[in-house]
Amino acid sequence: MTAQGARAILGPQSSVESAFVADLATRAEVPVVSFSATSPSVCASAAPFFARAALSDAAQAGAVAALATYFGWRRVVPIYQDDDYGAAFVPFLVDALTAARAEVPYRCALPGGASKDAVAAAMYRLESEQTRAFVVHARPALAELVFATAVEAGMMARGYAWVITDGLTGLLGSIHPPQGVIGLVPYAPATPRLRDVRRRWARKFMREHRDADPAQAEMGCYALWAYDAAWAVASAAERLGPSDLSSPPGLVGGRSGPTDLSGLGRSTSGEKFLAAITNTTFDGLGGRFELVDGELAAPAFRVVNIMEDAKERSLGFWTPKHGLHRRLGGGASASNSGLAPVIWPDESTVVPIGWVQPTSGRKLRVAVPGDVDPGYGPIVHLDVDPATNRTVAGGFVIEVFEAAVRLLPYALPFEYVSVSSMPYDRLVEKVGNGDLDAAVADITITANRSQHVDFTLPYMSSGIAMVVPMRDQRSTRAWVFLKPLRYDLWLVSFVFLIFTGFVVWAVEHRVNGEFRGPPYYQIGTLLYFGFSTLVFAHRENLKSNLSRFVVVVWVFVVLILQSSYTASLTSMLTVPQLEPAIRDYASLWLGADKVGIMNNSFMRVSMTRSGFPPSRLRPYRAAHSFHEALLDGTIGAIVDETPYLRLFLKAYCDNFTKTAQTNKTGGFGFAFPKGSPYVADLSRAILNLTESDGMSAIERKWFGDAEGCAAQGSPFTSDSLSFASFWGLFLVTGATSLLCCAVHLATFLVVERRWIWEVASAPHVPLKGRIWMLLKRFDHKDLSSHTFRTKDGGAGGGSVAGRSANGAGAAHIAAGSPLSVSNHTYDMSEWSFDAPSPAPASATGESVELAAGDEAAAEVAAAPNPNLSCDQTDTGNLAGN
Repeated sequence: MTAQGARAILGPQSSVESAFVADLATRAEVPVVSFSATSPSVCASAAPFFARAALSDAAQAGAVAALATYFGWRRVVPIYQDDDYGAAFVPFLVDALTAARAEVPYRCALPGGASKDAVAAAMYRLESEQTRAFVVHARPALAELVFATAVEAGMMARGYAWVITDGLTGLLGSIHPPQGVIGLVPYAPATPRLRDVRRRWARKFMREHRDADPAQAEMGCYALWAYDAAWAVASAAERLGPSDLSSPPGLVGGRSGPTDLSGLGRSTSGEKFLAAITNTTFDGLGGRFELVDGELAAPAFRVVNIMEDAKERSLGFWTPKHGLHRRLGGGASASNSGLAPVIWPDESTVVPIGWVQPTSGRKLRVAVPGDVDPGYGPIVHLDVDPATNRTVAGGFVIEVFEAAVRLLPYALPFEYVSVSSMPYDRLVEKVGNGDLDAAVADITITANRSQHVDFTLPYMSSGIAMVVPMRDQRSTRAWVFLKPLRYDLWLVSFVFLIFTGFVVWAVEHRVNGEFRGPPYYQIGTLLYFGFSTLVFAHRENLKSNLSRFVVVVWVFVVLILQSSYTASLTSMLTVPQLEPAIRDYASLWLGADKVGIMNNSFMRVSMTRSGFPPSRLRPYRAAHSFHEALLDGTIGAIVDETPYLRLFLKAYCDNFTKTAQTNKTGGFGFAFPKGSPYVADLSRAILNLTESDGMSAIERKWFGDAEGCAAQGSPFTSDSLSFASFWGLFLVTGATSLLCCAVHLATFLVVERRWIWEVASAPHVPLKGRIWMLLKRFDHKDLSSHTFRTKDGGAGGGSVAGRSANGAGAAHIAAGSPLSVSNHTYDMSEWSFDAPSPAPASATGESVELAAGDEAAAEVAAAPNPNLSCDQTDTGNLAGN
């Protein structure tokens, strides 16, 4: 820079050299463009005049994490070179794996000049651990040594997974990783220009190195980046022109010679040149060349499978946006997701799980509670075989755990360890501290416990509910007879009762003497008839078929209502109505009853945290203690998880019931230390058990098919009958009554149409008077009905004086009738509405008798009224009853 006047520096090749040169270039403000320094420790943020024309190693950390997630590796160990090149990459890798829920249990750092013995010792140490997924990030020389010793240690066998970063994959022509390794390499589009450059380079390389392996003539990613970096610097210099890059040579402001670093000057064209380089974009050999914050923009990575003789087989691609997919640009369809099948070490096609049981031979120490009450033995119990002094566990929990272990893809040796008189919170803490390897018990998954351990998926759902005594709630109140029917059904029944009586009266009163009489008498008859149908005590002789049809339908409805009422009332008074003494948690909260809880259960903390008075809580250990306390009234309810209450009711089901679940809990799960690889595998096994019939069969074995017992039955409750259950019947009877009423009214209007026309056409009669006349007409007897005829054909009904001897039978309007005068002033007193209407004589001239109870016919006028254009019979009918 000082002697030769360098305007920019292309290189250096290693990250260590790049850090030193970048520091000098920053002082001298000379741009440094590196195509091989991939360590994240050297970046533009620390050295502003440093530009990386290669991919940073941090860019591939996400791809490695995606592979771990895709293959289900929950533990990954990085093997890296312990220098600036390797150590700077590991923090980014650990962060990416942690975000992908994969653990880095330990790291294997190897010095760059490590001997074969040192590397072999490290490999044998890794082989004795549990992890079987490794990521190698080292220089080619150290990587070759790592793979050679791994083969000797048997670590390139089935069950192992190896991933190498792009620093090794890009040099497959120089190194030879074993078959089955997965590699990452930056994606370079296969353009015609790239193929031409590679062909010319290979021809030149083989001409100069005739004995070299043709694979060494392949241009790796570093060669492509070097070509693009030189092209970018040349393009930037060409755009600036000679005026900005020519004079003066060297650095301005330097105080001494070229070896005096403290006296470096400053380049006058450095900032412009750096800006020109960072703004240069083009499609290079390695893909799109574009510097973002001094770094080459991250393209896609190719995922390759190393085959025999270091040949690569493409598996797919990884991009920061779309993750792993088989074809680049194929979208996020299901057919394009994932990778092609991988051939793993030892030519295996089975995906390694990335973890195995350690070969030390130590069994997993599984804690099991040893002091479980016999009443809850079906959940978990522990016995000691006196012959072998071996701990034998049993119960639902144990059988589920052992069935899940049998489904694991590897052997899991374990032994049960009895723990007695230890609260589950303390047991969970011991597992979290490493004193125990696991806890297999009816441990409820809670937020507080999950801070200490990792739980498997719940193998049994659970919730908080209550068991309370049953009380006979049969009512002895005086008004209990009203309870079978709800108020809406009582009201509708009363309305329809009155309505049916009115319809029958309307149809019968003109033809049936039993429905006639003074108004109060007719109202009484209407009500009596309606209410008497409730007990089928109506004795009125119905004359009309319409009213008979109405009554038949109504009696059918009454029969059903009566039967339902009788059955409901009988059950209320005779059948025991068992109801919970405490209906819900709110009633328990507001009451004063003591509450029984399981000893050492989390229920005490949970209930007191929600505000329940601690003084009302009574802990018990045994199921029979709960039973005795409920019987003698010491406690009013048991609040516990549903599996325990289910067993309690199975043993003591008489006069007890379980109320609705108040809230849910996390269920029962197996506890393991944080980060244990067993959690995911056992969770998957539990899912397989649940989806198959295995879990149901185990549950039926220990809990049975039913939650209750035959002695208890189901609590009887007799709800009042409502209108919703009978609205169809009322619809039928209502429609029938309306139809019959409409037919009767239509018949009346047709028969009396001429009279109605005369009244409607009468002048000087107000509307009120016409309506009153129509109602009076409707109230009169229908003497033309067959019910008023005698056996000889005349009208019957009473023994009063006959009509005139000439048999004319004409009834005339009284002399005082307002219709007999053409210009008459309306006066209600002048209307003879009370005068009976004479019945017409029979056609044979026989005498006609008036109905009994009617008054004598008023004296009629000698001559008919000339203003009415109707015959004498119609006029007589108009005159009155």
